[in-house]
Amino acid sequence: MVEGVPTEFRAFHVQRYKAVFFGVKLRLSGLFSRVQTPVVSGKNFSTSQSLQHVSGPVWNLGRLNHVAIAVPDLEKASAFYRDVLGAQVSKAVPLPEHGVSVVFVNLGNTKMELLHPLGSDSPIAGFLQKNKAGGMHHVCIEVDNINAAVMDLKKKKIRSLSDEAKIGAHGKPVIFLHPKDCGGVLIELEQA
Repeated sequence: MVEGVPTEFRAFHVQRYKAVFFGVKLRLSGLFSRVQTPVVSGKNFSTSQSLQHVSGPVWNLGRLNHVAIAVPDLEKASAFYRDVLGAQVSKAVPLPEHGVSVVFVNLGNTKMELLHPLGSDSPIAGFLQKNKAGGMHHVCIEVDNINAAVMDLKKKKIRSLSDEAKIGAHGKPVIFLHPKDCGGVLIELEQA
C-alpha cells in the first residue's frame, strides 16, 4: 500500500490507467494498420506501369560512389587515413576546372574523396572559410543516364549548380544538385 492512499482507491486508478493505456494502444495500432500501404519494389513494379507513370526520360539511381570531405590540409588528412586507419589512399590529383585537388580513400564498398582548394576562387575555399576544420561537403550517387536525370530533375524543379554535366574526377560526367532542393545535402550525380 502506498502511504496514505487506500488500496481500493489505488486499485481503481490502476485499472482505469490500464484501460486508457491499452485503449490508446489499440486505437494507435488500428490507425497504423490503416496508414501503412504496401511498398512497391523495383522487382514487382512492371515496366508497362512505370512507363505510364513517368512523365520524363527514364533513369535510375545507382550505388553510392563517394562521400566528399573538405580538408584544410590535404597531406595531413591523407596521412591520417593511410597511416592511422590503414586505408588505401591515392596520390593528390589537381582538377583546375573544378577548383580542387582530390585524394581518394578506398573503403572497399565505396570511397571517400578528400577535397582541398585549388586556386582562390575554389568553392572549397569558401566552404573552409565557414568550416575551419573541414567537414562533409557532398555525397556522390551514380546514375545510369545522367542526361535523362538532368532533364527529369529540371522538370521537377530541382536546381543544379551548373547548366549541364561536366567531366569529374573519375573522367565521367557529373552534375551537382542544389542543397536547398535536396534536404540540405549537396548531391553530386555521376554517370555510372
